[in-house]
Amino acid sequence: MSTSQTANEYPPLERLPAHVGIIMDGNGRWACARNLPRLAGHRAGVENLRRVLRAAVELGVPILTLYAFSTENWRRPEEEVRGLLRILSEALDKEVDELHKNGVQLRHIGSLEPLPDDLKQRIDAAVALTRDNQQLIANIAFNYGGRAELVRAVQRIVAQGIPVEEITEATIAEHLYTAGLPDPDLIIRPGGEMRVSNFLVWQGAYAEYYVTPTFWPDFDKAAFYQALVDFNQRNRRFGGLNK
Repeated sequence: MSTSQTANEYPPLERLPAHVGIIMDGNGRWACARNLPRLAGHRAGVENLRRVLRAAVELGVPILTLYAFSTENWRRPEEEVRGLLRILSEALDKEVDELHKNGVQLRHIGSLEPLPDDLKQRIDAAVALTRDNQQLIANIAFNYGGRAELVRAVQRIVAQGIPVEEITEATIAEHLYTAGLPDPDLIIRPGGEMRVSNFLVWQGAYAEYYVTPTFWPDFDKAAFYQALVDFNQRNRRFGGLNK
């Protein structure tokens, strides 16, 4: 395919979201549909991260927040949880150098506290290595929950002794994991489920939501571009009226 054909396949859009959140859902159902174990679906989902990160760069999206493992996912069968932790650890070993070379800045949002020490070290090392990269900011939400994030923010505000009358929405935003970043303009949910699942509950207050039946392992550049096309057609009023 020629360069011009490639460009025409994904023509530039008038508006691009500065920040896109993605709930990476449907790995288990993807595997079950193929008579594979659920962990095969999770492995395929992690491998798809590379493709979506590359697509974000090519399509011009500067910030992604990817919901990989929630605070509620610990309730899943122990074997599945152990497998997920192992897959993440392997992915960090395998992918971080390439992501670093391509200018991706990796950030972790969520609590590292219950994770195995070796996985904590891998995450910390990946964040440190890519800290100064500017091509794409990729927040990996692992052991993340929106309600837990708000509790943590309130605890930090109280610990700092900030007077009640001085606490504003900006104060809370400054104590979230995403402090310093714009709120997501668009949140995408592959897999077809119509719920928020405790993802960016504060930051997503005025995000546009896009739900697709495509399972996460099959969510490719074309699917991502279609979500951006849909975003361009939205009439964003933020509680007001268009003039």
